[in-house]
Amino acid sequence: MATDAVDEPVPEQAVSGQRVLDLLDKAIAVQNPLVQKNIARARQRNPEATPAEVIRGLERMYVSALTGTGAAVGGAAAAPGVGTGIALALSAGEALSSLEMSALFALSIAEVHGVRIDEIERRRTIVMGIMLGGSGSATITKVAERTGQHWGRQIVAKVPLERLRQINKILGKNFITKYGTKQGIIVLGRVAPFGIGMVIGGGANAALATLAVRAGRRAFGPPPPSWP
Repeated sequence: MATDAVDEPVPEQAVSGQRVLDLLDKAIAVQNPLVQKNIARARQRNPEATPAEVIRGLERMYVSALTGTGAAVGGAAAAPGVGTGIALALSAGEALSSLEMSALFALSIAEVHGVRIDEIERRRTIVMGIMLGGSGSATITKVAERTGQHWGRQIVAKVPLERLRQINKILGKNFITKYGTKQGIIVLGRVAPFGIGMVIGGGANAALATLAVRAGRRAFGPPPPSWP
């Protein structure tokens, strides 16, 4: 998702949009090596857990973690001696951690389904498609044309890389619009005083996580009955 250097001034909107995509790529790069550890953590309580049980555990962990970080930052605004400026700074850091958790969740779900993703372009498609929910799924199935009911399985197996680049270009624009808008609203809500931000931040993050969980189920379909 790199852009070519130009001599002309770059509009502020383009810079901020590219910044969102750069943060997404950073989140994917950081979390990709941690996928196996994340799955192992989900299996700790029950080493004999089936793939379906592990996926349910990953879903619970993801929703709980994302909800907790949103509530924590929202609560910071109401703490004595903590101003809005500090809360905003905390919220900016939390936005990156939310991206990282979402990337880890999406790639972990793919791994449990036996979908190993080595190319960055395919990882981008999986992560953005799941984070964008229904609109991401609709874009992928429309542009890829032949992904079948569960597009996540076909991204690795059948969709050419050049077609994936076309998909990611569209997903990237949608991601900047949807994620940036949602994050802006959530950030303002989190810094509301008197503990209101804790409720807003936690609730908004929980809603985003729930949408991603549903999108993951649509992307890959039923879990495999057993481990390979």
